[in-house]
Amino acid sequence: MPRDLNQSELRDRVADLNARYRHHSATSVLEGALRDPDAGDLAMVSSFGAESVALLHLVAMVDRKTPVLFIDTRLLFAETLTYQQEVAERLRLENLRIIKADRATLDSRDPYGALRLSDTDACCALRKTEPLNAALDGYDGWITGRKRYQSGTRAALDFFEIEDGTDRIKLNPLAHWTPEDVRAYMEENRLPKHPLVAQGYPSIGCQPCTSKVAPGEDPRSGRWRGQDKEECGIHFVNGRAVRGGTKQGEQA
Repeated sequence: MPRDLNQSELRDRVADLNARYRHHSATSVLEGALRDPDAGDLAMVSSFGAESVALLHLVAMVDRKTPVLFIDTRLLFAETLTYQQEVAERLRLENLRIIKADRATLDSRDPYGALRLSDTDACCALRKTEPLNAALDGYDGWITGRKRYQSGTRAALDFFEIEDGTDRIKLNPLAHWTPEDVRAYMEENRLPKHPLVAQGYPSIGCQPCTSKVAPGEDPRSGRWRGQDKEECGIHFVNGRAVRGGTKQGEQA
C-alpha cells in the first residue's frame, strides 16, 4: 500500500501516477484511481458546497459505495445541511459519513463558541482538520474537489500529490476544470445547485465566516473577509494556513 512506502518511494509512486493519468479525463482518472493499487484505499471528502455536486455526481457514477466524508463543523448554514441530505439522497450515495468534533473536545477548547473571533485557524483546526484527520486514519488517500483556477496557491495542482505530514495521497480529479466546465457539467446532468449560490454566496463555508460576494469580486473573497486567510486549513499541515504563495512541493 502507498503508506507503507518511504518518502522517496512515495514520491516516485505519485510521479508515476501523474504520468500514467496525465492525459486522462476527470472521470477516467477517478475510475482508474479507485481501482489502482498504486493509489491505495481512497475516501472522498466533500463540503457539499457551491460546486461539490459535480464531483459527488462523478463519484456516484463510478462507485456509489465510495466513502464520502462530510465535516459538520456545527457552524454551517442550515441550507448546507439540508442540501447535503437532498444531494446524498438524489445521488444515492451508499457510504456517506458525517464527521464532527466530539462535544467534550468542543466544550474544552471552545466552550462559548467564540474561538473563531480570536483565532480562526485554531477554530478551523478544532472543527475541521482534526476531525478529518481522525476520520481518514486507515485510508491511503482522499479525493478532493480542488481546482487550479480557485487560487494562486493551486495554479500548478496535479491529479495526484502527497499530503505533508501524513504521507497520504490526495487525488484532485477536477484539477484542470474551469468554472465553465463545472457549470456545463451541472447543467448537462441537471444537478441541484446549493440554494445559497443564488443569494450571492459562490463559495460557502461556515456561516459566521462566510459573507456575500459582490459582482466582480473574487468568488472566494467572501471567505474570512478582511483576514489574511485563504484556506480553512484542511489542506495544510496541522491545520495551519500558509500565508501568501506556496513554494513548489508545499500543499495548497
